[in-house]
Amino acid sequence: MRLFVSVDLPESLVDPVRDLQSAFADADGLDPVDPANAHVTLKFLGDLTDEEYEDAVAALERGVEAAGVGPFEASFEGLGVFPSMEYISVVWLGVGAGADHLTALHDAFEREYAALGVEPDDHEFTPHVTLGRLRHAGGKGRVREVVRERTPDVGAMRVGEVRLTESTLTHDGPEYETRERVPLR
Repeated sequence: MRLFVSVDLPESLVDPVRDLQSAFADADGLDPVDPANAHVTLKFLGDLTDEEYEDAVAALERGVEAAGVGPFEASFEGLGVFPSMEYISVVWLGVGAGADHLTALHDAFEREYAALGVEPDDHEFTPHVTLGRLRHAGGKGRVREVVRERTPDVGAMRVGEVRLTESTLTHDGPEYETRERVPLR
């Protein structure tokens, strides 16, 4: 099963995310992410066997404990791209308040899952919500324009848990299923 650790955005932010995505509607080649699936990925685990699953759940619980992060407010604001404005593959919504807590959680999960043999990230962690993926450079100019001109404030949420989510890839896009929830304490 293909798994990742996430903080999922609440239903109350689905429409504001969708509204923000509409600013990119004429960006040729940009495939929007379903706003109902909006989340911050804290750690991508990849494909795990059923035997590895129990270890992944235990590492999730240890990571929450090690991070020492209790429930907090997170705000979603600003735009950015990965890997750079010259070569855009992902367009994202940033995190303002709460970014430090999300980073602390990510760092704890990096340590816990590395001990299980999951490869550490090869890039610096930037808390974000993916808005879309650019398939080709046709819409790059429009994406650059929107990212440079807009500083959206989509809203905020109370983060009280992290989730272990299973991702199943389909022809219609990924389907997500929450497998475990671990409250912040």
